[in-house]
Amino acid sequence: MASGDFCSPGEGMEMLQQVCSKQLPPCNLSEEDLLQNPHFSQLLLSLSQHVDESGLSLTLAKEQAQAWKDVRLHKTTWLRSEILQRVIQELLVDYYVKTQDADLTSEDRKFHETLEQRLLVTELTRLLGPSQEREGPPLLGLEKADLLELMPPSEDFVYMRARLPLEVEEQLKKKCFTVLCYHNPSSDLDSETLKAAKVWNLAEVLAGEKQQCQAAKSQQEERMVLLEKKSATYSQVLLRCLALLQRLLQEHRLKTQSELDRINAQYLEIKCSAMILKLRMEELKILSDTYTAEKVEVHRLIRDRLEGAIRLQEQDMEKSRQVLNTYEVLGEEFDKLVKEYTQLKQATENKRWTLQEFNKACR
Repeated sequence: MASGDFCSPGEGMEMLQQVCSKQLPPCNLSEEDLLQNPHFSQLLLSLSQHVDESGLSLTLAKEQAQAWKDVRLHKTTWLRSEILQRVIQELLVDYYVKTQDADLTSEDRKFHETLEQRLLVTELTRLLGPSQEREGPPLLGLEKADLLELMPPSEDFVYMRARLPLEVEEQLKKKCFTVLCYHNPSSDLDSETLKAAKVWNLAEVLAGEKQQCQAAKSQQEERMVLLEKKSATYSQVLLRCLALLQRLLQEHRLKTQSELDRINAQYLEIKCSAMILKLRMEELKILSDTYTAEKVEVHRLIRDRLEGAIRLQEQDMEKSRQVLNTYEVLGEEFDKLVKEYTQLKQATENKRWTLQEFNKACR
């Protein structure tokens, strides 16, 4: 196929979305992905011309449709025979139930016994199978001719065959009425004529409801596919939003954090200075309330006198320090003189004490 036969990604975007949702498996392709890969978009559009909505090629889809048609035909044939056999078996079961509850006429007995006998012989004949296909000995040594001897008389068989369609029809009618009443319980009170009219349209009603269910199921599947795509898109959008939020935090909040911290520091510094001034003002207020002007003057005079005494003491201390410095110049000789002076002073004190004690004793 020539390249000019393909639709461009922009023009065939809607068609390509339908191809991905109906004919090909869901691949969660965004419009950006398709625009970045135009050759892949062309490949998808080319594949859509060779496959049906189920994803099969057109040839396989045609063969599959024919196979399903044959299956439905065989299924219908089998169901007909199966339904007929089950209805006949139910007739026999009802017959045995009635024999225990009520008396039956000879015609009813002849009909049901002939039907049962014919059914058993036919089933046994089927189990034996054709004689030419058997490799081993027959089952229980019986041949098909042995079973045919057990067939009911021809008159009874003719009577049974003529009555059987009526009995089967009656049994099927009861079953149809049962299905109708199950589908529409309000029909249980209707007459048989009205029930028969409703049963006639019951197949169309059930087919319509089945089609509605299938359409609803298909719509649900499409919605599920759409929901998966939207969920994937939502996740991608959410991740992008988270990335943008992280970027905003890094570029704006962290950038202005230092400026904000500086402003907060200035504010706290000014607030602290205001608190200190307020405390100093309270201190001065307390002092002004505690001390009057006279007390302050007296305290000033006391402070001046104390400061004068301190200055005199400092002057005396300075003179004594100068004298000590003069004595320190003498060195070791001064230390000897001090020791001798100390000894003489102690001896003088001792003699003075002795003299006082002597004077006390003389008195």
